[in-house]
Amino acid sequence: MPKHLISIHDFSKEEILRVLSLAAEFEKNPSRPLFSDKVIASIFFEPSTRTRLSFETAANRLGARVIGFSDAGNTSVTKGETLKDTIKMVSNYADLIVMRHPLEGSARYASEVSSVPVINAGDGANQHPSQTLLDLYSILKTQGRLDNLKINMVGDLKYGRTVHSLLQAMSHFNPTFRFTSPEELRMPAEYKEYLNEKGIPFEESSNLEDGISDTDILYMTRVQRERFTDAIEYERVKNIYSLQGNMLTETRPNMKILHPLPRINEIAQDVDNSEHAYYFEQAGNGVYTRMAIITMLLGVNQL
Repeated sequence: MPKHLISIHDFSKEEILRVLSLAAEFEKNPSRPLFSDKVIASIFFEPSTRTRLSFETAANRLGARVIGFSDAGNTSVTKGETLKDTIKMVSNYADLIVMRHPLEGSARYASEVSSVPVINAGDGANQHPSQTLLDLYSILKTQGRLDNLKINMVGDLKYGRTVHSLLQAMSHFNPTFRFTSPEELRMPAEYKEYLNEKGIPFEESSNLEDGISDTDILYMTRVQRERFTDAIEYERVKNIYSLQGNMLTETRPNMKILHPLPRINEIAQDVDNSEHAYYFEQAGNGVYTRMAIITMLLGVNQL
């Protein structure tokens, strides 16, 4: 059976650290045509800019050829083809599949019917493990460590797949969490139960300004309109938090602001020039991290 990356739990702590080590090697030398004989399928049933382009850049830098689609409207899905048949067909053509799909559980299902490794590039509000690994790489680069950090997650903690995956990955490294959100977008109970079982402390708040001065990582998220079935509920919470430059005067010197992007109004433009802003560099780290993930899933563990 091929190894897949569907959930962050598919990688052990040791494998996570191996990805980060490989990513550092790729950052030193990004052009490594290790896979000039490979074809990677990039199939996106849902819109994406950073994830799709950084995966395709990673594949190209590794020398692989890329096939796929960025709009399911141009495929046989519009004729009623099932996900099973699409995956079966694509796995005949490629050595690895990168897939984004709006339905939770779709990536796990794809891995069960595919004959080649599948990377989950996001399935609904469920998981986004490659984003998590680039987040870990960004945290490691900016803090010099992963252990014993205080992380404040802000915004859409109910539907935000990036915070769900990051919370689980960081559980290996003895963190302390603060969850800042409106009542409607609180961290789901299952993730809080997970932290309680692991003995990892967390607190919940609805006040952004209270949780900035004593945090190492401020992880901002967008309120995702596409996850809401109720337009009125979305309108009520869409602009609930906006991080402003003048809110950063009492911060730890090592504090960094991360965001999986795209941002809307939750980080003001004047924050971009702050020494604490790291979200654009974070997006750049995605290429090296995804090169590392592809490399490991194609069976190369060291360069």
